[in-house]
Amino acid sequence: MRILIVDDDEISLEMLANTLSAAGHEALAANNGREALEMIADYNCRMVISDWDMPEMNGIQLCQKLRDGESSGYVYVILLTSHDGKEKIVEGMSAGADDFISKPFDPQELLVRIRAGERVLSLETRDSAIFAMAKLAESRDPETGAHLERVRSYSRLLASELAKTSRFANQIDGRFIKLIYLTSPLHDIGKVGIPDSVLLKPGRLTEAEFEIMKQHAVLGAQTLDAALEQYPEAVFLRMARDIAATHHERWDGSGYPSRLRGEEIPLSGRIVAVADVYDALTSKRTYKDAFTHYVARDIILNGSGSHFDPDIVEAFLVLEDSFREIRERYHEAEAGATTLVV
Repeated sequence: MRILIVDDDEISLEMLANTLSAAGHEALAANNGREALEMIADYNCRMVISDWDMPEMNGIQLCQKLRDGESSGYVYVILLTSHDGKEKIVEGMSAGADDFISKPFDPQELLVRIRAGERVLSLETRDSAIFAMAKLAESRDPETGAHLERVRSYSRLLASELAKTSRFANQIDGRFIKLIYLTSPLHDIGKVGIPDSVLLKPGRLTEAEFEIMKQHAVLGAQTLDAALEQYPEAVFLRMARDIAATHHERWDGSGYPSRLRGEEIPLSGRIVAVADVYDALTSKRTYKDAFTHYVARDIILNGSGSHFDPDIVEAFLVLEDSFREIRERYHEAEAGATTLVV
């Protein structure tokens, strides 16, 4: 692993670098937080070991800058410090530090803490792999564009808004919001099992073809059930399975594949249903033009209590400006990409 060490003491830098190199890591060095920020961006460093007290920008300020910024990935920060006491631990954790180690450091303790950080960072690698798998399935359909990116953004917005309400406050927490953002791109993973003659048909499906298409919800659930058998404690797989299986169910029980109704439908599936339909309505297809935000809004509003959970529709109405902004942002990005290709 490439690790950036940050300290204004050259002897400390040398000791840290020797310890890391002996353990097989690549060590880069910076003398203060400001220099470290530049190196993190330039060298894509995922882990930083920083002294607390430094000139120009100290370790606490460095943590704050990293957490306030829009980094392309999570940076794991271990603070080296001679400070002790609960107050300092609270200050460091509040600033965004992930771990602490006392100075002078013990090399074996440092390496153990680095391994713990590697396990945390591996979770983000898992998240990237999940999204890559979803994108691979989506790539069979050349019309979908940034569908997955939009759906997961809409789903996260809805979950965050619902968490503020009394009905959902005990069901939705920060972990739920992160999981729905992570797993909602897998909602159509079952389409990998749908024949090209149906999936890629340039026009509306016949009744028989639509019955085949509807099987993608079952196929997606079966695929993720197989993964759950191997990893039954994986909460993200369980939510992904619920979404794949139920995002086409309807509040009144008229959906597919199991004709679930009301709260029989998992909350994650009910949220993604609104996000997915909004994106489908506002996207161009071979058989239809993209509807405006306002037309899509009216269709979703009319589906409250029949197609959709009324509380989720209410959250959508609160968030409609944000939905429209996300749609327009991705539309502009796709238009720019098309222009560049031409």
